[in-house]
Amino acid sequence: MKVHQLVLALLLSANLAASSANETKPAAPAMVSSGMLTGSNGMTLYIFDKDAAGSGKSMCNDACATNWPPHFAMSGDTASGDYSIITRDDGKKQWALKGKPLYFWSKDQKPGDKTGDGFNNVWHVAKP
Repeated sequence: MKVHQLVLALLLSANLAASSANETKPAAPAMVSSGMLTGSNGMTLYIFDKDAAGSGKSMCNDACATNWPPHFAMSGDTASGDYSIITRDDGKKQWALKGKPLYFWSKDQKPGDKTGDGFNNVWHVAKP
């Protein structure tokens, strides 16, 4: 009986060790698709000319943020590489690329849409 328990314990330990070694890392905040950045939902991400790179601020709040929903960072997300996390006026966290906050466009209906590109000459598709 003790040998059986020992074998079971060794197998369990080996399985846990293998699982730890293959642990998946959190996904990047954006993916590249057809030369543009998209969220994990496949929807196009945009940048706003009125946002100053590296300021840590979003100039798109209230009604603007209703039309241009921020690409929110979740609790526990950590920035790396060209990606950073800013704190919005409402205290929520938002992903930024090279210091420029990232947004979705409420009028895009499906992945691959980029109907917000060039909107009012201040909104542009985010590119890597």
